[in-house]
Amino acid sequence: MAFTTWPRIAYSAALYALSPLIGWRIWREQVPTYSRLQRLGLRLQPLPPAPRIWLHCASVGEVRAARPLIEGLLERYPAHSLLLTTMTATGAQQSQALISEQPPSDQARLTHRFLPLDFPGAAKRFVGSVQPELAILFETELWPNVIHACRQQEVPVAVVNGRLSPRAFKRYQRLRPLMASMLAEISWLAAKSPADAERFNALGCRMETTCTVGSLKFELTSQAKAIEDSEHLLQQWGERPVWVAGSTRDGEEALLLKAHRQVLARYPDALLALVPRHPQRFDEVAKLCETQGYALSRRSQQQPVTAQTQVYLGDTLGELAMLYAAGSVAFVGGSLVPLGGHNVLEPAALGRPVLSGASIENFADVAEPLERAGALTLIDNPDDLANALAGYFADPEHAQQAGRAGLETIQTYRGALKRTLKGLEALILPPSKGG
Repeated sequence: MAFTTWPRIAYSAALYALSPLIGWRIWREQVPTYSRLQRLGLRLQPLPPAPRIWLHCASVGEVRAARPLIEGLLERYPAHSLLLTTMTATGAQQSQALISEQPPSDQARLTHRFLPLDFPGAAKRFVGSVQPELAILFETELWPNVIHACRQQEVPVAVVNGRLSPRAFKRYQRLRPLMASMLAEISWLAAKSPADAERFNALGCRMETTCTVGSLKFELTSQAKAIEDSEHLLQQWGERPVWVAGSTRDGEEALLLKAHRQVLARYPDALLALVPRHPQRFDEVAKLCETQGYALSRRSQQQPVTAQTQVYLGDTLGELAMLYAAGSVAFVGGSLVPLGGHNVLEPAALGRPVLSGASIENFADVAEPLERAGALTLIDNPDDLANALAGYFADPEHAQQAGRAGLETIQTYRGALKRTLKGLEALILPPSKGG
């Protein structure tokens, strides 16, 4: 008992020591319609009076990837409500957008809250208030006190789409006593790949509770709405070479603008649709574009794209898929800087050829099959990016072939959703319908 308790006590003490910095993050990651006291497990609004499943995602990318699972749970368990929690403000906004897109009957069953910070008391209050039949944690959202509170209150905990990159594994090895005590309380872990499963087991997750099911990221929902919504942009932009850089990060936009300068030298009418990942950086990126002399239009200000526009700033939330659909080539950010990349499947599911920087380790399991199929090209610098873009612009048939290869790869790797739902059956009451 002492072995399993002391690492969590030490971890909690460290959280309390860091509480001033954590408090600053609470202040920053805020949505006006939510009380900041939710972060401490206080002022939790009443939830629908129904048996409840709770699913936790970190932020925007995880909410998007979890959408097929969310919709699958709503369909499979019609008598249950579903609580979706996130850590970030952008994750909250993405969750609200997802809820609004559900049928009215499902909107009433799907609620969003912020997950409290992982202080022992806050975790205990939250789990006691929610009283879920099942807690589902997405990817690597592993919070020791939250998991322990579930264990104390006899709530089974599942980790789905479990991901543990080699770099993260090395970090967690330094905390192995804490990880081992926490992972021992997991009821079921559905890993994305055998390598991920092996790393979780090496940190202390029991082999009998670990299963490899594949990546839920391949279970993309229909892209018909994004394609339909992109039509008005295509009509406005006309016949010109367009590339979309999505989920870009700090330090990356300058490199992309350098590549765009080279593209413009070959294709003077080329347009870059630039979509920073974090909304707090929208104004900063707009200023960077203007400082470098680009003719800029901002979507948030409904500024039209004219023949003179060189950069279109996608400074809105929830429209990345639509913008990807409006381009002929996509670049996925967080990869020219050493951040591990973002989801390269989103543009591939729209039939677009995909470019990414070499830092793609967070999505290696989905990037590798796309790269093998010729749907994804990894580049190292702005010069390579400019050359790859020019190659696709010069040969539209090649671009279409790469796009088709991406769609075929996604279809080949589907199946993780069915296997995940099957595994969760053992942890929850039998579904009212479905099989």
